[in-house]
Amino acid sequence: MEAHGLFSMPGVGFLGLIIIGILAGYIAEKITASDHGLFTNFLVGIAGSFLGGTLARVIGVEFYGWLGNLIVASIGAVIVIWLWRKINP
Repeated sequence: MEAHGLFSMPGVGFLGLIIIGILAGYIAEKITASDHGLFTNFLVGIAGSFLGGTLARVIGVEFYGWLGNLIVASIGAVIVIWLWRKINP
């Protein structure tokens, strides 16, 4: 198993992290009928990638590359938005 740094994803580099974060935030924004800007989408996507990646590892789901990371990050971003709405109605 290869080691990954704090700001990396398996199979993608730092630039990939940024692009996947923005895309995951955008996808989550559309799924949850939210209205965010680019920077907020990025933050939600990055938070979602960490949450989604952690949850995937806990339940034993393996994900690699752009598509795997995008799916996991998008699911995590939807959960982040859902949790945010529960905490701040």
